[in-house]
Order: sequence, then structure tokens, then C-alpha cells
Amino acid sequence: MFVPFRLVLLSATILLAPATCRAMDDDLRAASSAPTAITLCGAANSDDSRTKAAACKERGYDRLVAGIDKSFDAALARTPANIRPLLKRDQAWFNAMILGAADTVQEVDEAELRDNFVATLRRRAAALGEIAAGFGRGGLTGKWVNAFGSVTISPSANGARQLTVDMSAYYGSDKHRQCRLSATVTSAGGWLSGSIPPADASAAKPGSSTSGPGAKPAKLPAIKLRRQGESLRVVTFGGDDTTGDREDCDSLWQITGTYFASGTSDAADKAETSFIAPSFDCVRPVTVTDEEICSDPDLAENDQRLNRAWKALLPRLDDATRRALTEDQRNWVHAQAVQFPEFLHPAWEKRTWEMHFTADARDHFDALQRERIALLEGFDDKRVGLAGVWLAYNAIIRITVDKDG
Repeated sequence: MFVPFRLVLLSATILLAPATCRAMDDDLRAASSAPTAITLCGAANSDDSRTKAAACKERGYDRLVAGIDKSFDAALARTPANIRPLLKRDQAWFNAMILGAADTVQEVDEAELRDNFVATLRRRAAALGEIAAGFGRGGLTGKWVNAFGSVTISPSANGARQLTVDMSAYYGSDKHRQCRLSATVTSAGGWLSGSIPPADASAAKPGSSTSGPGAKPAKLPAIKLRRQGESLRVVTFGGDDTTGDREDCDSLWQITGTYFASGTSDAADKAETSFIAPSFDCVRPVTVTDEEICSDPDLAENDQRLNRAWKALLPRLDDATRRALTEDQRNWVHAQAVQFPEFLHPAWEKRTWEMHFTADARDHFDALQRERIALLEGFDDKRVGLAGVWLAYNAIIRITVDKDG
């Protein structure tokens, strides 16, 4: 007799073809494996460069680009081996941003756009010079920079620290991201963390969750930071939608990222500076997802935990189950390599697909890791029947039995 069951699809991941089934696509390959020189100025008869040689020389772009390349090489020479891929990734992201802006400057040819373009090139050259001087700096206090802006950390009362964010990412034309805000962070589980206050704490916006009788206070977005070797990892977390509507910050989520010490600091400061390594070699990451795992202590610890759970589970399984789970794990590894770049440059954002959605990509990949940990650590090899939750690389299914069987 057929027994009916109720199937509930809890979640599913949209998958592309596995990365290793073909030559690896450029968007999957580690950004640190790409050339770091900026191909902005080319020969007068070349179609490969963004700006013709004559225009580059006339406007001084060639000198600015040469200065950036020289400053980057000097910084890279002082970068520890396990941080070098992260700095190269940061330069690759800057290159992608500035080349897109160059296209717009060529097409529109307005003075304001040219001025913004030049200012962005100069700011990058200065930042790289400060990065070269910053390696070996202890603690957390001081300024930290990346391709999109900076964070500055200063001591505050009762062991807390004040965090000041100044982001300015110029993608050309109307595509830009700016964010200026401050937050107080305190120690919590190896990280420093705290809430990001609204721009005007005294003014509750109409329709927010703080208005109306019996309404709960709006959940504020949060931020946390921690050293990852000779880099600083900063992560933002979403609050209620109403708290993200800030005039001083049009993209709170691009704060998530890896930062590098900017210059020296005289302030006496102590902080854990160990590098939390995943189960693979961070000196030679293969995919962009590998680079993200190496940049983030949480993601690296998740990777370690996944590896331990996998090794502990396999001996408990019979041959048929082991083969099936091994195939599922292989598909998961292929799929997760696709997911981070897909959410970093989401194709569904038609006008801003070339911009960097760093928090979205990081949060999505973190969720994929935690789902997989739940499967491997919670694998019930003694379960009988069909009822219960079942996880696979591409979906989660819950089966419940109706009252009539």
C-alpha cells in the first residue's frame, strides 16, 4: 500500500555547472592569480585599453597609473606570504573599479567625472604607500585601508574602542558608494563588535518598527572586526530595513572586507594577531571563494570544522551511503566555488553588476558553510523511515507524516 508523505522544500541553491568540469571561468579563478598592473593606457591604435595613449599622456593618467603600479609592487614586497593573495585581490578589485570608471569618463567626457577619476587614482597611490609602511604594526589602533575606503580605530572608555568608517568607492558616472559613520565596539568572542547607531538617533522615521503603540525597537545593523594576521577583517550585519536608510551611507554593506594597516602607529595596543588558517594553503588560493575563506577567521574556522566533521563521519557509513555522500560532497564543493562570485557581482543587479556586494557574498557563503556543517555533524546514520529533515548540496527537504498516514 502506498503511504503518502508531505514534502516541504525548505531551501534550495541555484547552481551553475561545476567549476572543475571545464576550464575554470575567470570569475571563479582567484583574483590574486591575475596581473596587478592597470591596463588603462595603451597604444593609439589599440582596442584593448580603456584610454588611448595620447589622452592618457595629455591628462596625466599614465604617470598616475605608473605611480600606482610602483607603489603596489613596493607594498607587495613587504607583505607576508599568507596575506599577499589578499592584497593582490584588493588591487584586482580596485583595477576592476577604475577600468569601469575609465569607460564612463571616455564616453561622457565631463570635467567633474575626470576630476573624480584623477582623485581616485591619486588616493590609491597614497594608500598603497601607507600600506607598504604598515606591515608589522601591532594591535588594532590606527588607520586601516582597502580599495574602497578606510576604517580608523581609536581607544575609548572602559576598554571599548571607537570605530570610524570612511568609504568612497568611485565606479564612474552615478555609480559610487560612500559611507561615513562611527560605532563603539567591545570584545565579544574573539572579535570586537557593536551596533551601528542611526545617523540621527533622536529621530524615528515614520513607519519604522520603533513607531506605534507596543512596537518593538528597530534592530540596528551591527559591525565586528578582528585581526587576521597582518590584515584586519571587518564584517557588517543587517538590521531592520528602516535603519539602512541613511543619508551619510549609501552602501553600509560594502564595509565588509579586508583592510591593511596604513602607516605606523605610536599608540600602545594589544590584539590577537594570529592567522586562522583553513584546511588548505592560503599562500596559493585557487578560487575567489578560497580567498574569501582565507580573509575571514569565521569562514576559516567553518572550513576547519567541515573538514573534521567529514573525516569523522565517513568511517561510520556503509559503502553505498559513503559513495552517495561523497558524490554529494563533491557537488557541494563545486557549487560553493560558484556561489561567492555570483553574489559578489550579482547579475540580477542589472545596473550595478560590476560593483562589489561584499557583505552579500560573505553572508551567503557563511550560510552555505553552516548548512553543510549541520548535515555532516548531525548526520543520523541510524534513522529509519522517511520522516525528518534531509539535506543535500542543492536543497533541504522536510518530510512529515500526515495524521491519516
